[in-house]
Amino acid sequence: MLMITEALLYAATLPLTGKRHRKFIRYSINLWSRAGRCARNWADHEEKSRNAIRAAAAGLRQKRTAVVLGSGLLRDVPIDELVRNFDTVVLIDLVHLASVRLWLAAKGYRNVRLIERDLCGYDELAAGQEAEPLGFLRSVPYLDFVVSANLLSQIGRGVKRRHEAEAAGRMPEDTVERLVAAHLSGLSGLSCRHCLVTDIAYAVIDRNGKTHEEADLLHGVTPPPAKAVWTWPVAPLGEESRNYRIEHKVIAAW
Repeated sequence: MLMITEALLYAATLPLTGKRHRKFIRYSINLWSRAGRCARNWADHEEKSRNAIRAAAAGLRQKRTAVVLGSGLLRDVPIDELVRNFDTVVLIDLVHLASVRLWLAAKGYRNVRLIERDLCGYDELAAGQEAEPLGFLRSVPYLDFVVSANLLSQIGRGVKRRHEAEAAGRMPEDTVERLVAAHLSGLSGLSCRHCLVTDIAYAVIDRNGKTHEEADLLHGVTPPPAKAVWTWPVAPLGEESRNYRIEHKVIAAW
């Protein structure tokens, strides 16, 4: 039944997505499926993400436009409060699933805008330019709040995969690090309030609590000081393996 639902969701999302981004629909559907299976395990992470965004937006004098980078499934974003408190809410991601679009339409939100955009900056770097993946935010009128919602590690992952597939010497060796850093510098350079929520490391842990593998998801780039830190059980026992679970360390900064 799930496979049929996924196929229907894919078919519904395909014509709503630009040709350039259609290859990412499958990833978004896989995330949607896992989020459903792991809803109980992910609930605390999602609530802490929403709470961090709420805290970051608290006390803003003006609430005209809010932009959410990596809006995804909206499970980790306090969308109701953003829509209620800001004049315009702009949701930016590679893919906006048909299920998300339908849910937004059913809620009757009139001040939400959906934009498809690649936020990694890879193409700029490949063209020999200085990567400014968030430079477009400078042209957003009346911008008062920006959220990077559990996006940065995915940028690193996607860039790493793409970089490894390139012919040797075509891209700088430090491409992954440069683009992770470009996202952080793009946020820190904003003149408005901003909030970063990102996983920064992962660990593979067995049934006895022994850690077998660890990795830095920001590839050596130092994030800003965290105001909140928590653990996200991305793959509990039984999700990817009967014997191992995967946990991510998440930080929020604003």
